[in-house]
Amino acid sequence: MIFDLVSLFPESFESYLGVSILKRAREDGRVVFGFANPRDYTTDKHRTVDDTPYGGGAGMVMKPEPIFSCVEDLLGKGDVPRERIRIILFSAKGKRFTQKDARRLVADYDRLILVCGRYEGVDERVAEHLADEELSIGEYVLTGGELPAMVVTDAVTRLIPGVLGNAESAETESHTEEGVLEHPQYTKPEDFRGWKVPETLLSGHHGEIAGWRESMSRKSGPSSESDES
Repeated sequence: MIFDLVSLFPESFESYLGVSILKRAREDGRVVFGFANPRDYTTDKHRTVDDTPYGGGAGMVMKPEPIFSCVEDLLGKGDVPRERIRIILFSAKGKRFTQKDARRLVADYDRLILVCGRYEGVDERVAEHLADEELSIGEYVLTGGELPAMVVTDAVTRLIPGVLGNAESAETESHTEEGVLEHPQYTKPEDFRGWKVPETLLSGHHGEIAGWRESMSRKSGPSSESDES
């Protein structure tokens, strides 16, 4: 899987992508991370990437020209066919990203171009005429799209065959089945400050352990009633 991270601050990714599972996936060649800065595609001497919004309002809006030029340049490189490439723009009005989306992206695409907004947002023409979809990771405001891009990169990478040392890990994690969370986990010591590991896990009876884990997974999942309107 190829991840192209389009950001005004590409250096913000390096520390996270350079450790743990993502680092190993990168070293093993299972993922490739590329970085592109829209500022490198500006044409004025000040390398301007933002401007005031039409109609007035606070803040600045990212201009469409540098983003279009940047992404179109990326599309012209490499040998992944266009139908196997997904251009994703992160925005507050985007669809909520879920584990189901992570599985979809792994199954359907070989290259993700992740466009990170900044300032008050991105000119709407990027969403309408360049991006294939808009995603959000939650109902809150962030300084930019870099954190959502890291979240999507992490979630997708974990699902790539061979990335996790134990394939079972991806099959038993939370959200593998909709509405089901992973069962509680325990390790040594058996008794910590008087808080003991459940007896079932110490029984050695695999059937009972499996039943307990399934029961606790269902119990940990969201209730049938939702607080959301």
